[in-house]
Amino acid sequence: MRHQLSLKPTQYICLTILFLVSIQSQAISPNALQQGIPTLAPMLEKIIPAVVSIRVVKYLSSGVQSSVNSEQMPERVRRYFDALPNAGSERIQQPYATGSGSGVIVDARDGLIVTNHHVVEGASTIMVQLSDGRSMQAKLLGSDDGTDIALLQIEGDDLSEIKFADVSSVQVGDYVVAIGNPFGIGQSVTSGIVSALGRSGISNDRYEDFIQTDAAINLGNSGGALVDMEGNLIGINTAIISGNGGSNGIGFAVPGNMVFAVIEHLKRDGEVRRGLLGVTITDTTPAIVSALNLNISAGALVTSVKTNSAAERAGLEVSDIIVEIAGQSVASGRDLRNRVGLMLQGQEVTLVLYRNGERETLQATIGD
Repeated sequence: MRHQLSLKPTQYICLTILFLVSIQSQAISPNALQQGIPTLAPMLEKIIPAVVSIRVVKYLSSGVQSSVNSEQMPERVRRYFDALPNAGSERIQQPYATGSGSGVIVDARDGLIVTNHHVVEGASTIMVQLSDGRSMQAKLLGSDDGTDIALLQIEGDDLSEIKFADVSSVQVGDYVVAIGNPFGIGQSVTSGIVSALGRSGISNDRYEDFIQTDAAINLGNSGGALVDMEGNLIGINTAIISGNGGSNGIGFAVPGNMVFAVIEHLKRDGEVRRGLLGVTITDTTPAIVSALNLNISAGALVTSVKTNSAAERAGLEVSDIIVEIAGQSVASGRDLRNRVGLMLQGQEVTLVLYRNGERETLQATIGD
C-alpha cells in the first residue's frame, strides 16, 4: 500500500474507487473485471483514433523572421500553440514559424476536424497526423477567434470520430479524460475531474463558458479532446493558467454545445456571423432580486436598449430581467451574450422576462 500511495496522486485513488463502485461495465474489459482491476483502456481504444496531431507552418512576410525566447513569455494564461522546436533561452531566427497542437475528428464521413483557432491562425500549411501514422494536409473550412474554434477537413478512408456528449448533464466532480499531443511528443492521455463549470473572464473580448478541469493539460494539448467516462466529447481543450507553461491543474475546455454551434456556422458560412439583440446587460444579483421581490435565482438585467435594434423592435425596456431565451434559462449577462452571439441572424426567438414584478413573454428577431 505504501508503494501505491507513493506513485499515485489523490485523484487516481479516487478514480480507482469510482471504477470499483460505479463505472459502467462496457468501459472495462472482461479480463480486468475478473481481476478486479479498473482500466480506461477499452474506452480509449475506441476513441483515440479520432484524436489527431496537428502541425502548422506559417511563412512570414519578406524580410521578417520569427524570434522565440521562452523566458520572455510570462503570460498568465499560456496558449500551447506557442511551443516551437528548440525554443529556449536562446533566440532562433527563421523565415517561418512552426507550431503543434491537437484536433478531434467529429465527422468521419466528411473528414471534419475541430481544433483551436489559435492553433491554425495564419497557417500557410496545416498537416494532420492520425494515430495510425498516416499524415495528410488539411483544408481550413473556417475559424472563429471569439470562441477559439476552427474547423478543418481531410480526405481519408477508415476515419474514426467522437460523438458529442450531453453537456447539460455534466457536473462538477465528474471524471474526465484529456487526450492530445503535449509538447509535440505524441498522443498522450491524462485524467481528472470537472473542477468548475461556466468559467469566464480569461479573455474579456471572447465568448467564454469554459469547463475547468484538473486533468493535466500542457503545451500542445490545445485543440484536443476532453471526454467523459463513456468516451463522449464534452469539450475542446483550449487554455491553461500557468506561470511556466506547464500544467498546474487548471485547464479550460470550450464546452461541446458551444463547439457544436460554432461548427454549424463554419460549415455553412466559413465564419460565425454573430447575432445581436441590441442591449447592454449585467448580471442579476440577489440584492436586485430581493428589492424587486422576485422568485428567481438568475437572469440578465437590461441596462440600456439600442435605438433601431432587435431589442427595441421586440419591446424590451431598461430594467427588464431576461430569464429565458429560445427555451433555455439565462444564468447571467455573459450567458445571454454567449447564446445570442451563436444564434443565426434573422432567427426568431422567444424571450421570457420580468418587468415591474410581472412575468412577460416577447418575440424577437435576432439582428446582425
